[in-house]
Amino acid sequence: MENDAQLRRERICACALLHQFGFKPLLARKLTDELGSAAAVFDLPARDRARLGLPSNAEEEAERELDGLARRGARFLALSEEAFPELLRDCPDAPPGLYVRSETPPEELFNRTTPIAVVGTRDISLYGKDCCPRIVGSLARGCSEKPAIVSGLALGVDIAAQLAALSFGLPTIGVLPTGIDEIYPRTHRVAAAKIAAAPGSALVTDYPPGTAPQPFTFLRRNRIIAGLSRATLVVESRIRGGALITARLAHEYGREVYAVPGRMDDPRSAGCNLLIRERVAEILPSPADLPAALGLGFAEAEKGSAKALEARIAAFAEGPQRDLLLRLAQLVAAERGLTVEELSARLDRPYAETSVLAGLLENEGILLRDLLGQCRINAEIV
Repeated sequence: MENDAQLRRERICACALLHQFGFKPLLARKLTDELGSAAAVFDLPARDRARLGLPSNAEEEAERELDGLARRGARFLALSEEAFPELLRDCPDAPPGLYVRSETPPEELFNRTTPIAVVGTRDISLYGKDCCPRIVGSLARGCSEKPAIVSGLALGVDIAAQLAALSFGLPTIGVLPTGIDEIYPRTHRVAAAKIAAAPGSALVTDYPPGTAPQPFTFLRRNRIIAGLSRATLVVESRIRGGALITARLAHEYGREVYAVPGRMDDPRSAGCNLLIRERVAEILPSPADLPAALGLGFAEAEKGSAKALEARIAAFAEGPQRDLLLRLAQLVAAERGLTVEELSARLDRPYAETSVLAGLLENEGILLRDLLGQCRINAEIV
């Protein structure tokens, strides 16, 4: 935007579009992309605006709303602003704007950290309660740059992950299924206030103020969680859980999806196991694997791991076999997810020989294979 007046009008027009097309974000995006801005939509002739269903007083109503946001401790970001979350803007159905409540300036909020969604069932088990802080703690300790934990402030996995983020000093983004002036569930009002006040953290929504929670509002909330995040991790979920919707949306957006496996007879893990079986999500065997899987591990730690890997292999192999085992392990460490067939091609060795080598590393606990036959180095060993 060239000046403050133009920026203000763009926000007003984006807010008006959000009111009108909140449940039709593809249409709103098409209009702003074709015309160049939200303001350009409202510069159309009155007859064209009427055909789009835009009320004649839409701008005035939006301006009054934006003026009142400051009194609620909130602000509005238009899709076209640089401070708008880049990952969400990449989604074809990104909303025209976002309502934000945070003590951190917008330009320092979304695009300076890597957002990772951690979601799951409200009916969290003791297993899930144990997993959440372990996963978030692994991200806090094992990443070269602190990621932001994104979730829905809901009961169960969501709030457990967000409170863990605060305790580990990570920023966290709470996406609301309501207007920015509402907190759902109400029992999380204290937690929500802590999130809004924590450095780099925020509460966000694409629902106008005054929107109450309804069954359909959670679907739009899940879309924002998936769109905001570079990767989505499902800790626990039933077959029909909202977390599965978020994971599938993230998969459609081309984002990474991980799931914590659980017992086959536990309905709270059935959704995670289904995502893994359908190849929507990659299995997460250990919290320690996550930073490296996301490419967020420390460079120094990676050098140390390479030396540890070499020492582990030298302890049980020697000569040409040791060299081949090390080459195979280095390939897996450099490009996580390779199968034995792919490793055979990379090594230019017969499949049978490569399979034996992989089996040796697996027996030593150095290499892990998931249900799809994809290989990774066991981060807890090296």
